[in-house]
Amino acid sequence: MDTENTPCSCCAGSRADLEKTIKPEKQTEKIEQSQQIKYKEKMIHLTGGEFLMGTEDNEGFPADGEGPIRKVTVAPYYIDAYAVTNEEFSAFVKDTGYITESEKYGWSFVFYKFISQNVAKRAKQLPQTPWWYAVEEAYWYQPEGPDSNIDDRMDHPVIQVSWNDALAFCKWAGKRLPTEAEWEYAARGGLEQKLFPWGDELTPNGEHYCNIWQGDFPKENTEADGYTGTAPAKSFPANGYGLYNVAGNVWEWCADWFTRTPDLSQVVNPVGPKTGQSKVMRGGSYLCHKSYCNRYRVAARSSNTIDSATGNLGFRCVVNA
Repeated sequence: MDTENTPCSCCAGSRADLEKTIKPEKQTEKIEQSQQIKYKEKMIHLTGGEFLMGTEDNEGFPADGEGPIRKVTVAPYYIDAYAVTNEEFSAFVKDTGYITESEKYGWSFVFYKFISQNVAKRAKQLPQTPWWYAVEEAYWYQPEGPDSNIDDRMDHPVIQVSWNDALAFCKWAGKRLPTEAEWEYAARGGLEQKLFPWGDELTPNGEHYCNIWQGDFPKENTEADGYTGTAPAKSFPANGYGLYNVAGNVWEWCADWFTRTPDLSQVVNPVGPKTGQSKVMRGGSYLCHKSYCNRYRVAARSSNTIDSATGNLGFRCVVNA
């Protein structure tokens, strides 16, 4: 196994975990890069500059490659204040006729507690991570399978989108995916080397600042933060830069290929390795808990293959300033 670039599937199911996965014959549609920026009003201008990226706090897993702490500089850019929503993705699909990879495969990954009994009869459980099921007909519009829909979740982050799907949306919107450095700079909100985007305490004054697993994972979620699945994209207080939900709720795709040994010579606008097996995910999700994955910390990271999609994985966009 290539431990350098192997995706971690405990946080998000990976198509690489199913050895007999048959790739769809129809390839991803080509979406041209738009010259018009859509949803510019939701974007925040960041001046960029130097910051301390990564951590050495030993809160995570060594294989995740969160360290070492290094000085990195990013150029000015604009970033979405909140993740791409179901409403926005619906507009993209309506305008382009785009078909996501989950639709082409005919299935996607769903957390077991969100699957109805009828759907579970035809779903395939992942032996490595038994809380993930490969559910037929699960995709962005019916993220838990054929008896679900997003009609009452239009302001929630879109989920069940692969890295390729996210890239297609970005092109349509005249945007791009953030580099991992841009994502972390924005997520830190101007704070230096804090555990979370708001500081070092998970629940300051007893208040919940993010949507993560509350209780005994994966058996019981007490819903103490108000949610068991996704929360609206603008839930909870924004960080110091005005970004919502950069901890918990849904993982977010980044542009970089994943490696656990960063190139320390890339100190200005780093873009990661030229090739890899999986793409970086940041931020953690509603399934994260300190007792298991503990990846809702601001320096935490994971990855997945570019064709994988799950019920806890979305994205936000950036544009150059």
